[in-house]
Amino acid sequence: MRIAGVTISDTKQLAYSLPLIFGIGSARARHILKTVGVAPTKKGAELTSDEEQKIRSLAEAFTIEGELRREIGQNIKRLKDIRSVRGDRHSRGLPVRGQRTKTNSRTRRGNVRKTMTSGRRTLEKT
Repeated sequence: MRIAGVTISDTKQLAYSLPLIFGIGSARARHILKTVGVAPTKKGAELTSDEEQKIRSLAEAFTIEGELRREIGQNIKRLKDIRSVRGDRHSRGLPVRGQRTKTNSRTRRGNVRKTMTSGRRTLEKT
């Protein structure tokens, strides 16, 4: 079964395979399955064509996949264009939402470990 260009696995339970679609999390997947009346433990291969169509129409009613990625990209570009602080943080590749950056920002800054003592030693030698 394909929804918004993503192939849903026939061997996984639907509650775990629907969140593979960008924009559908576990809560939204459970909501979709509850609305359609399909058990979350049911697998993709066990669905009838009518159930598939209902799931597809409910899922595509939300902003998902390419449309959502485009919208997020446009929002970030807008922040950069108006030169906001958040846009500047996106441009520099730093944490955007007010996290601590002196330490604990290894995922955004890379695994660079610089200490104050190593900087002082290089200054004293020269």
